[in-house]
Formats: sequence, C-alpha cells, structure tokens
Amino acid sequence: MTEEQPPLVLPSFGVPRNLRERITETLRAAVISGELRPGAVHSAPHLAAQFGVSATPVREAMLDLVKEGLVDTVRNKGFRVTEPSEKDLDDLSELRALIEVPTVRRLAETGVDPQVLARLRPLAAGIERAAVEHDLIAHVATDMQFHLMLLAEAGNPQLVEVVRSLRARSRIYGLRRLAERSELVPSSAEHAQLLDLLEARDADGAEALMDRHIRHVRGIWAG
Repeated sequence: MTEEQPPLVLPSFGVPRNLRERITETLRAAVISGELRPGAVHSAPHLAAQFGVSATPVREAMLDLVKEGLVDTVRNKGFRVTEPSEKDLDDLSELRALIEVPTVRRLAETGVDPQVLARLRPLAAGIERAAVEHDLIAHVATDMQFHLMLLAEAGNPQLVEVVRSLRARSRIYGLRRLAERSELVPSSAEHAQLLDLLEARDADGAEALMDRHIRHVRGIWAG
C-alpha cells in the first residue's frame, strides 16, 4: 500500500502567464531529482497547496508528466511517480552520450555565438548557486534549461526534443546525499568550465568534459 510522502519544499507561485509551464517544469525536476519519491502517491490538491495555487494547473501539469511517462494516474487518489530500472537508466545515459557529446564537440569546432554564451553564463551560475543552497529542484530545472539552450545552437530542433525526453526520463537519486556532503558544487562548476572551453573553441576539451558530465549521472550521482 502506498503512502503520500511528507510535504515538499516547493516554491509558491502567484499567477504568471506561464503558470502551468512553470509548475510542470518544477514537478518534472522534482521527479528527476528524486524529491518526489518513486512509488509514492501525490494528489493535485496536496501539491497545489504547497505551490499556493488552485489544483487545476497542478492537475494539468501532472497529466503532462503522465504523457512523458514520468508518473501514472492512480484512480481516485492522484499520481504515482514511475521508477525506471537500472538498465533503463543505463540505456538513457548511453543515448544521451551518443547525442550530446558529439554535438558539443561540433559546437566547439564551429563556434558558439558570444551572445548565446553570455546568456548561458547566468544559468551556469544558477546551477552552482542551487547546489550551494541544496535546492535540488532548482538545480535540475536550471541544468535542463542550460543544456537544451546550448544544444539548440546546433540548429536541430528534433535533437533538442529527443534530449529533452531522455533527460526527463532519467533519475538522479544521489543529489541529496551529494549536496549534504558538499560534493555537488564541484560537478556543478563543470557548466562554467564547458562554456570556457566552447569560447576557446577547444573541441577535445569540450568533448571530454561533456562525456564526463554525463557519466556523473550514472556514477557519482546515481545514488
């Protein structure tokens, strides 16, 4: 029998234009980071109370995550977070490496628009700040935004959507433990390092760093 987990530390949202999108992004990050526990049942009204909004946009957001395969509906109760197998996570990491590593190398070879690098710098800093503050949901959400914005520079929207799906279906259960041991900050700094390598057009260095970064998901961060 499943139990509803204790309250999460979720941001309180007002009524921005993209409320549903922000809630979806936050809940997706909560699933990926393990802050929404696999197997636990989460009701829309319960989550809505933590967000400080009505249940409708939260229910709509959870239905979006159902379509992504991140949660299942539980009749008359709410939504249960799915739990991929270890092989599933290995396969997802392998696919990410096959796509993201050569793409980052190509971007380093061809060069990234300096204005794009400038927009990515605050995101890299935000990832590190979230690691310092142990804000795992913000850490994962900002990390997703960073990588998808960077990959978009390859000019292939289909590639970006595939990587978005692969990242969403991944799980990084070891983040909480790493944050509590102050071991999440060094790996978070790799984002700024990657931007430095891209700016220097160091293709070998960018490729090696991206490969190492993805391996963290199934190694250091796996939990």
